[in-house]
Amino acid sequence: MFAAEYEPAESDGRRRSPRAPVSLDVRIADDGLRRTLCKIVDISRDGARMQTHSNLRRGSTIRLTLPVVGVVAADVMWADDFTAGCRFHKPLTEKLLTKLLAL
Repeated sequence: MFAAEYEPAESDGRRRSPRAPVSLDVRIADDGLRRTLCKIVDISRDGARMQTHSNLRRGSTIRLTLPVVGVVAADVMWADDFTAGCRFHKPLTEKLLTKLLAL
């Protein structure tokens, strides 16, 4: 058995809730039904930052398949090169976020 502690990342005032570092390999699909893998590097109840193998466009809607949670719809808020940030259409519950952080 192990215990994990995390410290939320600094907030710059733009985010609705503090982010916590993670390393989650997830599937991503966009409106054009293009599917690929990505890695979520930090997450909050309201959104996530990810590293991708394909360019995402700001303003596009994507679907992330998160472990424990399932498919989550999100809007790409910013994107540069192979990193992007998204806001979930529906915030995660504290219970689901806690389960994701434990992975």
